[in-house]
This record gives sequence, C-alpha cells and structure tokens, in this order.
Amino acid sequence: MVFAHDTEMALQAAAWLVNSAEEPDTLTSLGELRAHLIEFDYSVPRAATRADLDEIRALRPRLRAMLTADRDAAAALVNETLQQSRACPRLVRHDPVDWHLHAVSDDEPLATRIAVDTAMAMVDVVRADETSRLSVCDLDDCSGVVVDLTRNRSRRFCSSGCGNRAAVAAYRERRRTSG
Repeated sequence: MVFAHDTEMALQAAAWLVNSAEEPDTLTSLGELRAHLIEFDYSVPRAATRADLDEIRALRPRLRAMLTADRDAAAALVNETLQQSRACPRLVRHDPVDWHLHAVSDDEPLATRIAVDTAMAMVDVVRADETSRLSVCDLDDCSGVVVDLTRNRSRRFCSSGCGNRAAVAAYRERRRTSG
C-alpha cells in the first residue's frame, strides 16, 4: 500500500469524478452519483439531491486541477480548499472503515466534503513527494486522470478501455509495418 486506505480511496474517487466528465459524461443522474458514493465508501447521512449532483459536477474541474498540478501548485490548491471550507481535521470511525480523518462535518454539502477529502489526500501526496503517481492518460485522444498506486509505477491509462484501445492500436501498427 502506497498511502493509507482513506488517502487511496479519496484519490481514486476524485479521479473517477474527474474522468466522469470525459465524453460520454458518466455522472448525469442521481443513481450514478449514489453508486459512486457507495463504491468509494462515503458516509452520507442523507440522500444525495439534484443540487448535490450539480455541485459535484461543477467541482470536477477543480479536482482535475488539484490532481494534475505540480507539487507547489497542488499545495496552493490544497491550502485554498482547506481554508475556504474551514477544515478542522478529526479522527472518526464508521463502517466499513476504521479510524481515519474527516476534516469537515458530515452535514456539510457533499461537494465540500469531496473537495476536502481530495485536499486531505493530496496533503499526503505532496508531503511524500509522490505527485508523479498522478498523471494524465497516455492514450493520445484521452485526457483522463490516472492514479498509479502500483508498486512499480506502471499504470499509464485511466481505464482498462483506454489500455485495450492502446494495445489494439499498437498491434495494428505492428501488423502494418511488418507486412
């Protein structure tokens, strides 16, 4: 494990949100938002609303900026996010996760909680000088965010779909040049 569980989950959740803005947009309904919240273990004290969905969709460019910034710029975005939200870190425990940090109360808007969770994860990334684990997809026509948590830092594509498309393109290029 490169980072603590909550850091890894927050980075992956933020990347998923950023990548959901790629065409076709995969975050257009409350059902998709609810599935995302469940997949990434968000403790949500109330049902997500259409306003939550709209705010989270509007948050995606800021998350992209945070995840793709160089170390100094990422630190500035993290500080700005934590200051704007008046973050006050505290240890919490809830199913299915053991003790971890929350920096805003559970009754804050979901978009604020997601922004702060991402900022808190980026604190670990910046402090460990691991911004190289965050990049943009290697596929030429994709700008998805990649979170590389592999031991050997080998992840190059934002999804298996992009990886498969790159492999097919490489295969076709080899066939074209060998024949």
